[in-house]
This record gives sequence, structure tokens and C-alpha cells, in this order.
Amino acid sequence: MKSKITKAAMILSLVGLSTQLFAQEADSQSSERFSKKYFRTWSVGLNGGMLTHYTPFNNRTNGNFNTPYEAWGYGGYIKKQVVPGFGIQADFLAGKVKGANVIGGAKSTFESRIDWSAAISGNFTIANMSLNQKRNFLSPYATIGAGYMSSAATTNHPAGASTGYDQNWFVPIGAGFKLGVSKGVNIDLGYTVSFMKANNFDGVTGGANDRFSYAHAGIEIALGRKGTSQLQNFSPIAAIREESAAESAELRRALSTAEENARRDKEALEAQLGDDDGDGVANKFDKCAGTPANTVVDGAGCPIKVQREVIKETKVVVTEADRKVVDEAIKNLEFDLGKSTIRSTSYATLNKVAELLIQKNFSLKLAGHTDNTGSMALNLRLSKDRAESIKTYLVSQGANASRIEATGYGPNQPIASNKTAEGRQKNRRVEFTLY
Repeated sequence: MKSKITKAAMILSLVGLSTQLFAQEADSQSSERFSKKYFRTWSVGLNGGMLTHYTPFNNRTNGNFNTPYEAWGYGGYIKKQVVPGFGIQADFLAGKVKGANVIGGAKSTFESRIDWSAAISGNFTIANMSLNQKRNFLSPYATIGAGYMSSAATTNHPAGASTGYDQNWFVPIGAGFKLGVSKGVNIDLGYTVSFMKANNFDGVTGGANDRFSYAHAGIEIALGRKGTSQLQNFSPIAAIREESAAESAELRRALSTAEENARRDKEALEAQLGDDDGDGVANKFDKCAGTPANTVVDGAGCPIKVQREVIKETKVVVTEADRKVVDEAIKNLEFDLGKSTIRSTSYATLNKVAELLIQKNFSLKLAGHTDNTGSMALNLRLSKDRAESIKTYLVSQGANASRIEATGYGPNQPIASNKTAEGRQKNRRVEFTLY
């Protein structure tokens, strides 16, 4: 009764494992770099080979029969790969084990028929650690487990007796290697020794438990979505190196594109704010490009017809009201952070300065200054660009470009200490000087 219960429990266990075959991952193999990967972790195998009672662990006499015979056996398995180096498999085996003995000219033989055999084994695989190949071609492995079988022995040995089918436990220990011929197919070559927990497997009751071996060749087929790799053959190291190389190449392309765009933007900005004909009006606002040097032009860069001989020098008088207009413009002057772009909130007071320059024909010196934050070259360029930006705006409002001078001094003329935030704020300024 106990034997039947044990057998039933073993069968139920194997059936429970096999029913999970079709519970494969439904998620597709992701094609995005550094995202979750899915692998084939279930596989089935079929094999055939030679059964014999000879093993490397036999004594000199090979047990009760000193002459091993080879007989065909066949088997299969269902395997779940848990991690790259370890899996659990259910093995099935059937066939015959034969042997003979010759004593004093008398020959005795035995034949043990394995009706069925089932075992649960742990499969230890040398995982793929290649630096360059994501899929391993050669995968050595070792197995050990526990099983239960039904067998019957026929013998004419004087000390033995034929037996009916009986069930016994056994311990299978094996080794072998697999050849990965494709993403889903492996050639399986292995050798297994089964240690019986009985001493009459061959029909003769001996002093030690019997054992037999199975040398086999077969094929393993991975189950799961086509195109995904088997977990036991996959090298995450090679995959990471490949993905990192692709990511690096993409970043280099993106950086090169960004640098090219920045260069084009700079050239376009220089073309707009440059003054190719030197008339004091930026190309962006110059409606009469190519005017000769020293030509008096209006705010649009077009020549002004004047009779130089009737122009009389008059003494320039700057009143308090004039200075107040300039002071208001200075107080209200704002630029975008780190740029020379004037904010629209400054236009109203700058318009008043332009009107003053037009009405009284004043000259104006614009001196840009910065604090000492950043490099000297950057600060000199920024202070110059801001002064030029104000000049360009005033000229666009009708002021005479030839009477406006724009200079940048960077951090070279501070009016307060650069060691405090308040002092640096005071040093970031554009000075307006009427004359």
C-alpha cells in the first residue's frame, strides 16, 4: 500500500511539472535597448542510446555478471531553466539492461526490462560568460536527482530468480554537453549512471545495490516565442557590451548633430548682427547694404544727403532732464539671462533715449560691464554684445548710428566687490554717457 501511495505521488508530481509547459511568457522579446528581456526557459528533449549494467563504479567482477551487453534504450525529458546555470528537469526512460556470466563453462544471463522510469533532476550548466558571443555553442552540464521505476528481471543464474515487475527508487547522476545549433535547437550528448536502491535489479540478490548506465544522444527543442534566446545559452555580458556600443554610437551621432546645429545658429546670428559695410547698422536692420566707408547713414543704414559745409559745430549742453531720461533707461534695462537679448520691458525707456538723441543730436557712449563670474573671453564678448544690442535697437528707432559708440569692458572696471552677490549685481551694468 505504501509503495502505491509513493508511486502515485511521484506521478502526480511529474504531471504537475509537465502541465506548466504551455504557461509560456506571453510578453514579446523587447527590441529596445536596456529594457526587460524575455527568454525561452522551457524545453523538451528526446534521446536514444545504449543501456548496460557496466558503470565506472563497478568492481572487478562487474557485480553478479562480469560480461556486460549493450541494449537499446530511449528516453525524454521536460526541463525548466530557472537561471542561466541551473534548471530542473523531469526525465523518462525505458529499455532493457542485459549481462552475462560464465563460470566453469556454464553461462548464465539476465535481462532487466525497464517498463517505465521517471526522475526529477537538477541540471547544472556552465553558463555562457562570453564577452563577444550572445549565444553559447558548447554548454557542458551535470545532473543529479531522484527517481522511481518499474522493472522486471529474467535470469537463469543459479543463485538468482526471475522477478515480476517491481517498483524501486534510484539516484541518477550524469554529465554531458549540448551543442547549440540554432536559437531553439540543441544536440544533447550525455552519460548517466543510475544507482538503484535495490540489490536484485538483475534478478540476483547481491551484497551491494545494483546500478546501470545509459549513454545517449538526442535533440533538445526550446519552447517559447520564436526569435528569443534560450536562457541557458545566453550571455548577458556580450549583450550589455553590444547595447552599450550601440548607445555610445547614437550619443556620438546626437552630439555631432547638436554641434553642427549650434555652428549653423552661430553663423546665422553673426550674419544678422554683423555689420559688413561698417556703417554702424547691423545687417539685420540695414536696408542699404554695401554703403561706402564713412558714409553718414540713417537708422535703416541708408545714406543721408547732407551738406557738410553748412554744418556748424555747436556746444552740447546736457541738462538734468536729459540725464534723468538716460538714468531711467539704465534702471529699467534688462537682458535674457546670459544673453544679449533685450527684454521687451526695456523698450519704453529706450525709446525715450532714442527720441532724445534725435531731437538734440547728442552723441552716446555705451559701455558694457560684467562681474568676474566665468571666463574673461566670455565676459568681454557678452559685455560687447549687450552694448551693441542697445546701439542696434536705438538705431532701429531712428537714432544716428554714427553718433553711438558701443564698447565692452567685461569685468575689468568693477564699481563694487565681486565677493558678494550684491556687488556682482552692481557690476553687471551698461553705462550710458551723453556728450
